[in-house]
Amino acid sequence: MKTTKSKNILFMIHLPPPMQNSSIMGELVKESQIINNSFHSRYINLLLSRTVNETGKASIAKFVRFIIICFDLLGKLIYSKPNLCYYTLSVSGIAFYKDCAMVVLLRIFQIRTLYHLHYKGIRNNQKRKINGFLYRYIFKNSSVILPTEQLYLDVEKYILPWNVYYCPNGIKDYQMETKLMSIPESKILKILFLSNLLTTKGVFDLIEACSILKEKGCDFKCDFIGGEGDITEKQFNTHVKQKGLTENVKYRGKRFGKLKELAYEQADVFVLPTYHPNECSPLVILEAMRHSLPVISTFEGGIPEMVKDGINGFLIPQRNVIALAERLELLVRYPQLRKQMGRDGRMKYENNFTLGIFEHKLLSILQDAIK
Repeated sequence: MKTTKSKNILFMIHLPPPMQNSSIMGELVKESQIINNSFHSRYINLLLSRTVNETGKASIAKFVRFIIICFDLLGKLIYSKPNLCYYTLSVSGIAFYKDCAMVVLLRIFQIRTLYHLHYKGIRNNQKRKINGFLYRYIFKNSSVILPTEQLYLDVEKYILPWNVYYCPNGIKDYQMETKLMSIPESKILKILFLSNLLTTKGVFDLIEACSILKEKGCDFKCDFIGGEGDITEKQFNTHVKQKGLTENVKYRGKRFGKLKELAYEQADVFVLPTYHPNECSPLVILEAMRHSLPVISTFEGGIPEMVKDGINGFLIPQRNVIALAERLELLVRYPQLRKQMGRDGRMKYENNFTLGIFEHKLLSILQDAIK
């Protein structure tokens, strides 16, 4: 492959904490030997929030971080002008306006910019005139990376088709340790939800579906793993108690590293009934597929690109609790079906969503964009 090591790329990305789709992918890019061996790479962390609860809220600490980032960017533009800026752009909220200020600096120094969008929401936010004006300014003479073609509708007003690259997300593989492989098989269906406790992630919808399952006499356990969002642990437990599900549904808090992988290994099915307006391509679905779990999710963002209805899981209409309960009941009644779906999901992961596939695809895009 032709080397472009003489080229200088400034990566303006999100890095953990908190652990979100964009920050996880940003960390993978920063750690990529394939990419760093191909370019002179410099990095700036754009995230102002350090916890999920800080996201979308203004604070003095975040303002100070923003000023520091601006000076860092200015220094890099003056002393080592990049040939290309790879920018993980936020498309809504306070973070979007912060990014607009950064882009102004890039435009002053005439830096070619390649935006990588990990969330959608432009179509909804463009209704405000100021947002429409800023989108036109930001995307003018620029290119964009999207994880799937299904998300082009979100940017079609501002980006021509030939200025769009497609690069599906990819994650590291995980090899089970011997002690995890010896987990005894249980007849009780173990359902896993892994995301922050946000209403739009379908938390209450899944609890409602669990209530229906219990009424039908199904034997199951459902674990919720993730940080508190607009739903607190107290609110969650109160709702579960009201539904009479304290023995079936548990909030386990946050899990990282091997503890998170263990949660996947102990589960039988993964559920994410999301209707989040900015949902794009949730990495938790890829993680579930990596662990050979059938996935139940919704027709949102790029999810249909990952989950094929009836093949490696089920897709249901958003906020349709009855449909969710019916699909879960199917997987309770037919264990062989969920095992086959899990195998199909693992195969789909290996063929489309590994870290190696992502790295090589992104490298090819960067080499093309920097010409």
